[in-house]
Amino acid sequence: MTLYGLKNCDTCRKVLKLLENANFIDVRSEGVPEETLKAAFEQFGAALANTRSTTWRNLSDEERAKPVLELLVEHPALMKRPLIEQGGVLYLGWDKATQAALI
Repeated sequence: MTLYGLKNCDTCRKVLKLLENANFIDVRSEGVPEETLKAAFEQFGAALANTRSTTWRNLSDEERAKPVLELLVEHPALMKRPLIEQGGVLYLGWDKATQAALI
């Protein structure tokens, strides 16, 4: 199981405590592998970008107009968190459905 997130994200820290066997990848320092990012975008679409984040608010209108996948490559912290991969299945966020599937 791999958890993609930010080391200073409260939700990611909480999830890491619950999923002790998860391999944590800090997207700000390590990024998300291209094939994983593409698969997540195919599954979740524009919901993969966190448009309520500080990173989003700091983008110019010109940058916001870029394709979501391009933005996520340039600004990995813009990704909604956590993105969890387990056995080829991707989960986005930490809602009740994700919790039920992983705990």
